[in-house]
Amino acid sequence: MIILLAKLFIIDSIENMKKKLFTLFLILFTGIAHAEFSTRAKSAFLIDYDSKAEIVSKNADVLMPPSSMIKLMTLAVLFDEINAGNITMDTRFPVGKNADYNNPEWYPASKICLVEGQDISVRDLILGLIVLSGGDASVVVAEKLAGSEAAFTAMMEKKARSIGMEQSTFGNASGLPNPNNLMTSRELAILAEHLISDYPDIYPMFATKRFEFKEHKTDWCREWGRTHTLNYNKLLFNMRGADGLKTGHTADGGYGMVASAKIGGRRLIGIINGFNGKGHDALAAEMKKLLEHGFNTTMNKVFYRPGDTIAEIPVWYGKNPTVVATVKEPFAITLPKETGLKGVRVLARYNEPLNAPIKQGDEIGQLIAEQNGRVIAQAPLVAKDKVRKILFVGRIIKNIKVMFGF
Repeated sequence: MIILLAKLFIIDSIENMKKKLFTLFLILFTGIAHAEFSTRAKSAFLIDYDSKAEIVSKNADVLMPPSSMIKLMTLAVLFDEINAGNITMDTRFPVGKNADYNNPEWYPASKICLVEGQDISVRDLILGLIVLSGGDASVVVAEKLAGSEAAFTAMMEKKARSIGMEQSTFGNASGLPNPNNLMTSRELAILAEHLISDYPDIYPMFATKRFEFKEHKTDWCREWGRTHTLNYNKLLFNMRGADGLKTGHTADGGYGMVASAKIGGRRLIGIINGFNGKGHDALAAEMKKLLEHGFNTTMNKVFYRPGDTIAEIPVWYGKNPTVVATVKEPFAITLPKETGLKGVRVLARYNEPLNAPIKQGDEIGQLIAEQNGRVIAQAPLVAKDKVRKILFVGRIIKNIKVMFGF
């Protein structure tokens, strides 16, 4: 066993496998990156995007009604269809009677204001969901992709389980009150991280501050659309670096928000739910306080990103003599600012030589961060490229060379 000191940081002054890493870092950082934060919200959760370190946690694993934040899962299912090439932003979906603005359930609810029989582009559906929190848009998506909203909830649950959301359940696609609509703040953070990392070309739409739908079919809807254009996420208007994601509100569940902000290259993801403040402005102020708490009291250091060369490990019987060790996820740590990186070191641990063949992505070692001798983070080292095994004759020649010291 060889231990390679990859980097040594001693400072006297002074970014499936995803789920496994997420859980591991949360365990390791409990009690390390935590900082005191007071909020009236029933639940609050704050993590660093790169390290997945938990900074604030209040009732993070308690199932609660997510209200319109559930639409993030509706969007995730829709985004998968776009990524798969099944639809484009210009594809048009039909509007059925369940999404018609005359349906009584939409009278008090947020909506685009659609009419049965019209059609609407995927792009407008996405903006309608993000900016206007359109419940009618969620029904249009559900019925087009699954045939019915009830069938779509099965797609939502399947998607949730595939990204590590083990507790969330869904009763509809809009977030309107339903006993089966239950999510935890921790799982909303998992969903937010997935939306940011897996849909980089679509995610910027979450920062849209204003959307005016141009295809209303009735005078009443045109008037509705004229006065409903601004994003309910007021954080976009009052915090630099804020770029998403979604708010929610019901009388029973209170106000909630899934938010993210990126400042100076560092991204935090915050969740608030069960907040009983006065409106979306108060909700945004509470979220701003949470995010600024994280930025002001903690720091992070990204040591390696996917594709970086961490070590070159010799390979036995390989067509290439070595394989580059890298990481699948950013290897980062989050620490209180008062502690900083003093006494931190990062080591790569692996056996050598490795035996060929090696597949790209195979685990070939371990990356470890320590502070003052205590392990504070670890992640697998993986092969950057594949290494094929040499043929039988080549192995004989190799053995002869070793025997005679060539």
